[in-house]
Amino acid sequence: MGPGAELSRFMRDERVEPRLVELIAAVATATERIEALVRRSGLTHLIGLTGATNVQDEAVHKLDDAANRIFVDVLRASGRASLLVSEELAEPLALGGGPFALYVDPIDGSSNADVNGSIGSIFSVHASAHAGLPGPGHAQRAAGYVMYGPGTSMMITWGRELHEFVLDPDARGFLLTRAGLRLPPSGRTYAVNFGRRAYWDPGVGAFFDDLNADDPARGRPYSLRYSGSLTADLHRILLEGGIYCYPGDRKVKDGKLRLLYEACPLALLAEQGGGRASNGHERILDIVPRTVHQRVPLYIGSATEVELAEDYVQQRRRAR
Repeated sequence: MGPGAELSRFMRDERVEPRLVELIAAVATATERIEALVRRSGLTHLIGLTGATNVQDEAVHKLDDAANRIFVDVLRASGRASLLVSEELAEPLALGGGPFALYVDPIDGSSNADVNGSIGSIFSVHASAHAGLPGPGHAQRAAGYVMYGPGTSMMITWGRELHEFVLDPDARGFLLTRAGLRLPPSGRTYAVNFGRRAYWDPGVGAFFDDLNADDPARGRPYSLRYSGSLTADLHRILLEGGIYCYPGDRKVKDGKLRLLYEACPLALLAEQGGGRASNGHERILDIVPRTVHQRVPLYIGSATEVELAEDYVQQRRRAR
């Protein structure tokens, strides 16, 4: 089936398990509702903070709270998931139906909404998990994100290749635009928060010094492209190649990103497109989670850059 195929129909034609198709349809419905909220957020007073903090001790934005409630309501009504784990929920929420557990970051990059920047939603599907803890990321049944920008794009995999769908605002459905996406083996851009450089380990700093070197013969220097939205920054990497990084450092040893509903789903997307994802020492999809809100350093993107980052982080390669 070619471009223009509707998401659920494409999944059925791909022989995806019907109950998983139904769950992904519910996720799509939730993100369509979130997209409508985002589009009108400046007019409906959904910009800014609620005044509360979440279990990560992070300030909760109004869109975070509204998007989380949408996921809860849509998933509960669908009857297609037994458990919901969300960045905005301190504990896993039992939903009482379906053979799957859903892990979500309802709004990624929520502070960008205050300045009309790109934001997204990230999701991961596992078989129902005891106490909210699934197995390692390679056991995911499906994973993806939706990016709310000039257009609303969904990147998704159910373990067989990487596909992009775009929300048709008239038909109110996600339509296939690219099937079987492959990352370039290397790129010319990277995304990282350079404001934390003072806290990086020497190997991490040496890696970025390498990418910034004045060395055209080796394809240097790379260009920095960093927006503060993980989904938006990774979207460019998946399409054009390169690397996204959020290293651990002296102040946050395990980095900022959460394993179950940020690093793992994005790692599955990258690997299904021929890329790689690592914490600098270990494949992200091999890490066994210990807690539902566990954090992990992340290096993700084209295989060439991720392998090079591992070499520097593990100090197998020294500064030039």
